[in-house]
Amino acid sequence: MQDQTPDRATPDVAEWAEGAHHNAADLAAMLGVTPEQFAKDPLTLLPGLQNYVSRLPLDQFEQSDWITLHSDLTSYLADVLVRRRNATWQKVDDSSSPTGSRFFIVATGIDGAVHQIEPYDVVMEEFRNPPIEIARMIANAEAVLHVTPVTDQTDEVTE
Repeated sequence: MQDQTPDRATPDVAEWAEGAHHNAADLAAMLGVTPEQFAKDPLTLLPGLQNYVSRLPLDQFEQSDWITLHSDLTSYLADVLVRRRNATWQKVDDSSSPTGSRFFIVATGIDGAVHQIEPYDVVMEEFRNPPIEIARMIANAEAVLHVTPVTDQTDEVTE
């Protein structure tokens, strides 16, 4: 697995991508995944991260706790998409944003089209639909990016 931040990325996008990766790697280290394991496959963190999140006393969280968890999960989600799905970070100007811009993850789907998501939104949606399921969060992002085949749920299983 490798970093997919394009060489043509602006310095602020490269800095953003590197910061997200370091945050995810620090989270992995905190949960007992070595840097080598995490670099090889960020999904090695999935079981430990799910266990960690499932045990959090969410009903006792203060705003700062939610912000930290949101940042950690956003970094992890983005890192999975960048390292496993050849996605890249992209900065988009947005006058409605407090900072004047937003950061998206962009990937070419299996349909050949370019798709984008805002990882912050994916994580926020997960917060709205508890319990927080890390695998579901990743799967939802992958579906929006069209980087995995989607099976029609009406298809019958044949034996």
